[in-house]
Amino acid sequence: MTSDPESAAKSLWHHRDFRLLWAGQSVSEIGSQVTSLAVPLLAIDRLHAGAFAIGLLTTMSTLPFLLVGLPAGAWIDRARKRPVLIGADVGRALVLGSVPLAWALSILTMAQLYVVSLVAGILTVFFDVAYQSYLPALVTNEKLVEGNAKLAGSMSSAQVAGPAVAGLLVKAVGAANAVLIDATSFVASFASLIAIRSQEDHRPRATGDARTTLRTEIAEGLRFVWHEPYIRSVALSTSTFNFFNTMGFSVSLLFFRRQIHLSPARIGVLLSAGGVGGVIGAALAARIARRFGVGRTILLAAMMSGLSELAYPLVTPANANVLIVVGGFLTGAGAVIYNVNQVSVRQALCPLPLQGRMNASVRTIVWGCMPIGAFIGGVLGSTIGLRPTLWVGGIGALTAFAWIIFSPVRALRVLPTSVSREPSL
Repeated sequence: MTSDPESAAKSLWHHRDFRLLWAGQSVSEIGSQVTSLAVPLLAIDRLHAGAFAIGLLTTMSTLPFLLVGLPAGAWIDRARKRPVLIGADVGRALVLGSVPLAWALSILTMAQLYVVSLVAGILTVFFDVAYQSYLPALVTNEKLVEGNAKLAGSMSSAQVAGPAVAGLLVKAVGAANAVLIDATSFVASFASLIAIRSQEDHRPRATGDARTTLRTEIAEGLRFVWHEPYIRSVALSTSTFNFFNTMGFSVSLLFFRRQIHLSPARIGVLLSAGGVGGVIGAALAARIARRFGVGRTILLAAMMSGLSELAYPLVTPANANVLIVVGGFLTGAGAVIYNVNQVSVRQALCPLPLQGRMNASVRTIVWGCMPIGAFIGGVLGSTIGLRPTLWVGGIGALTAFAWIIFSPVRALRVLPTSVSREPSL
């Protein structure tokens, strides 16, 4: 790793290359928030999609973590991370740009939205795995929590601004044209990555054996995650929450539009207001961990996120403003505090040559359950109804913290700093 020699003593505000990475991702995150609202609204309001179709749309966007998550991690450990990030940005800009083009030509269909969601999801898998593996190569181990907190802060800020911007854009120019914002944001991310000067160390294999097969390397990553109790516990907790959260999310916009009768602009504003919790969580994540310990912070944050999910099935036209904002606030704060600390633990415990496979293995576990949850959510929404489906998702998400209670994570006081960054399998 070649980084600012003063980075260990100074804040990452003084780290030029981290600032570039941070700035590009901040813009991209806002664009992605626009698309996450605009695409389902386009399907609901313009293509008249039902619960099953919306659930399938969510399934297609998360299915790539099951399909290519593990090989992506092994492949990324063989390659430099920045070219992967750049290629993924270019690809996502092109595929998302096809949506407003097809709409303008009056040829947009649900089939295209499914394909766009799937292809963009595949590119996102490669980007996310490379992204989390790139940070430890860009900054020192002592700066991981600060770096993750700043990146999470940008994500949370996007969750505040993005939905409101999306709602207003959908109202002003239509959902299809709003997707163009996300395509443009990936161009900004591409430009920031091109400008980074740091040269990452390139040690492609943990074993150094040129004959090592992709299957062997995938198995090394899975074995490391499964036998590392801290990482295994947070992966199982996160996957439980994501499974049930996605089940509810897959029907929530349809519920807000057709049963609560909220306008796209109002949905965007309410989701934005709730997203303030994530901004606060990012600002306090490191401080709370210092005060209560990393493990206890992860546990409390998991409990907060689970409880927040129970707000959505209680929403009515009369209380929608309060419950959607409160639910979003608690979900955002809990999820960001949880993620900043658990991702930092994972990065600190894992040797650098295994970072890609570790992240891919964890991502496959915690994201791979999401297409299943989304599909089940769509099926339940079209059979037992939207509100009962939200209850199933909320109650299930609340159980996720149990994995942390019965694990060594809750006793972890500080971020591990003595683990070797070299491979040790």
